[in-house]
Amino acid sequence: MEKKTITLTVIANMTSNYSESLGNIGSVQKIYRKGHVYTIRSRESLKNAIMVQSGMYDDLVTTVDGATQKEATPERNAANNRALEGGYMTTGKDTYIRNSSFYLTDAVACDPFVSETRFHNNLYLASNYAKANNLNLQKDADKTGLMPYQYEYDKSLRVYSMTIDLEMIGTDPNFTEEEADGREKAERVNSLLSAVENLSLVVKGNLDNAEPIFVVGGFSDRKTHYFENVVKVMNNKLVLSEDLLLKVKKGYSVALLRGNNFDNEDEVVEKLNPTSVAAFFETLRSQVQEYYK
Repeated sequence: MEKKTITLTVIANMTSNYSESLGNIGSVQKIYRKGHVYTIRSRESLKNAIMVQSGMYDDLVTTVDGATQKEATPERNAANNRALEGGYMTTGKDTYIRNSSFYLTDAVACDPFVSETRFHNNLYLASNYAKANNLNLQKDADKTGLMPYQYEYDKSLRVYSMTIDLEMIGTDPNFTEEEADGREKAERVNSLLSAVENLSLVVKGNLDNAEPIFVVGGFSDRKTHYFENVVKVMNNKLVLSEDLLLKVKKGYSVALLRGNNFDNEDEVVEKLNPTSVAAFFETLRSQVQEYYK
């Protein structure tokens, strides 16, 4: 069968994103599975980060007409506007819907959540204001804006999957007169791959390196997250199951960021013979170029 997708499953050391706050208390997003609570970075948060870092949102145009949404018109559509590659629904004079060309899962922590609360305050800013306005910080705390706050913090190994529909890239079923050329399609896919390879996130004002420490995948004839159910980490060891090994043998590649991120790194190297993460993505980008020729 013709290979029409790229599927990747990634393990990265990254933070969670935050859900609703209660007063001055921020809590991370969580899910409940197998009797335990796990923190996540939601697929929506991941997708937004990848679109921004890939440069795909550089030509984003938004409108506000009851709802804030991406602008999509016969003149501005997914064939000529990279920002619409991630899908859209516009409900102006006419309603248009286009699904995303790539799909993500939530990045779910490998270990159950253990609460780590961080406590902060804006003491320096409040003191600076009090000094400038001749206020007493203790007596006039409310006037200076002095406020303690706290939030849950979690950075740990997480697993997520990404699948790109190569047939859908650069096309828009709502406006069939136009289609991106092969060079443009390849650039779009490769920009997404580069964003995953070098992913970083800004969380609570801090830069978070979310690059892959393990990745498996490649070109596939199935439009599904092919490795989603077989990439697991237990007790800081990558689970080298028979199914994972069999799936890899069906024409897929494996990459590992060496640095003892897994306690069984030697076993991973012996059984999977991984390449470097940089070489994995460089080869994949070359294959994308060849595919769209």
